[in-house]
Amino acid sequence: MRKIQVIFLLLFTSILTAQTNVLPAEIQIKTATLAAPEELRDGAMVYGFNEQGEMIVLREGTNHLVCLADDPAQKGINVSCYSNKLEPFMARGRELAAQGTGEMEKRETRKREAEAGSLSLTDSPAMTTILTGSEENYNAATGELTDGHFRYVIYIPYATAESTGLPEKPFAPGMPWIMDPGTHRAHIMITPPKN
Repeated sequence: MRKIQVIFLLLFTSILTAQTNVLPAEIQIKTATLAAPEELRDGAMVYGFNEQGEMIVLREGTNHLVCLADDPAQKGINVSCYSNKLEPFMARGRELAAQGTGEMEKRETRKREAEAGSLSLTDSPAMTTILTGSEENYNAATGELTDGHFRYVIYIPYATAESTGLPEKPFAPGMPWIMDPGTHRAHIMITPPKN
């Protein structure tokens, strides 16, 4: 029985691996940097994926941006670029996720570490730009995405509705609002309406 379980596990793993199509590094880099302003794309640091599905550095950066390539194991296209002031926070999140930590536990861990002073948070507002789209509108040969949709997140730890003047939920399409106010995760959300 144990042999059958091991064989099934190996077969299942190989099927999953076969379904995960890791793109060449240059295509991952090109797609990841679509979330960056054009003039900053060539200098952005880029994380992407190796053949084993592990997140690795694909390119070291020369400016203040860090970009994340699309995860081939996830449906759709989702890339982002953020200020390197957020790297300790983001890197810790990736580390916890790689250990199998769930989203809520990851939030609690980073909260404890931030409050203890062992996790550095940005000391001024720092932005993340997220670009999403469908696989149908993505050209994996060129790294181009048509009809993508941007969302903007500006981290401002411990900010509140009172300190920013922002509402805690939007009351008009595309307007800025503050999410997780008063916490280490406080951030301004801006989601422009889709065309």
